[in-house]
Amino acid sequence: MRQQPFESENQAEWDDYRALISRLDTSGKGGDGPDPVALDAFPRLFRRLSSHYALARRRGYSPGLTEELHDLVRRGHGHLYRRRTRPLAAALGFMAYDFPRTLRRHAALFWLAAALLFLPMLAMGLQAYQDAEIILSLMDADQVAEIEALYDPDNRKPGRAQERQADTDFAMFGFYILNNVGIGFRNFAGGLMFGLGSAFVLLFNGLHIGAAAGHLTQLDYGSTFWPFVSGHGPYELTAIAISGASGLLLGKALLAPGNRTRLVALRRNALDAVRLVGGAGLMLLLAAVVEAFWSAGPAPAVVKYAVGVAGWILVALYLTLAGRGRPRMEAESDDGD
Repeated sequence: MRQQPFESENQAEWDDYRALISRLDTSGKGGDGPDPVALDAFPRLFRRLSSHYALARRRGYSPGLTEELHDLVRRGHGHLYRRRTRPLAAALGFMAYDFPRTLRRHAALFWLAAALLFLPMLAMGLQAYQDAEIILSLMDADQVAEIEALYDPDNRKPGRAQERQADTDFAMFGFYILNNVGIGFRNFAGGLMFGLGSAFVLLFNGLHIGAAAGHLTQLDYGSTFWPFVSGHGPYELTAIAISGASGLLLGKALLAPGNRTRLVALRRNALDAVRLVGGAGLMLLLAAVVEAFWSAGPAPAVVKYAVGVAGWILVALYLTLAGRGRPRMEAESDDGD
């Protein structure tokens, strides 16, 4: 390709990159930094500029063009290296953009995972409410007794065993983190069993949660149980479904690789699967925060229910709307929602 068509074809992208570099140059000197969405595109633009610079040198384009591209690459390299020391900004950018867009690209698998979790949960909950003995088909008597003790209205701190009454909120936060992350990881890893492992984990959790909810409601412990779970439920249950979708995405690569080999399909799907389970992990972290510091608190039940409803609305809006309205410079590389 001659130099003039090469410049015309890529000039718009260079302008976007140059504007981003200029904002990065001034952000540490009192100027406004780039918005998080544009900043998230920076590594891709840097790779593209590096490729253009290499092409310009190999094809012998004019010294003016090659020097300009070299300068842009040099400036970008310094900023890209510094970005690696800002994990919080990277995590916020990921949650604001990459994670929700990736989930919407695989919406069908998410809804399948949600069905595998929520439909058994609802069915078992109704059955356990009508039949007090059916919970024993899933749990032994000791487990049932422990659950009843957790949500007994006489329990000073619902959701905590009597022997853990003295535990601090921070100690319980660590306990909830380990439990939640374990569920998410099992969902993700189960995808390597052709998705069957993920489906099993979703069904298992749906049945057990439904059985506990129905049984406790039947015992008139609902006044303790439902206010406790209402606050963190939107984040925890949604994250479990999303982590299940990440496992199903791995299973899809193994079951239906299309015109690729299974290994190639697995590598291709693994990137999005990791994004999904990473986002689900951060949602489970949020759920653990709410569960440890809010759910067992003294707020009236009506306030806890209101917080729970608001949580479901926020989760729905976030997963539906976050990451939309991309700047023009990102349009070429991403799939549409």
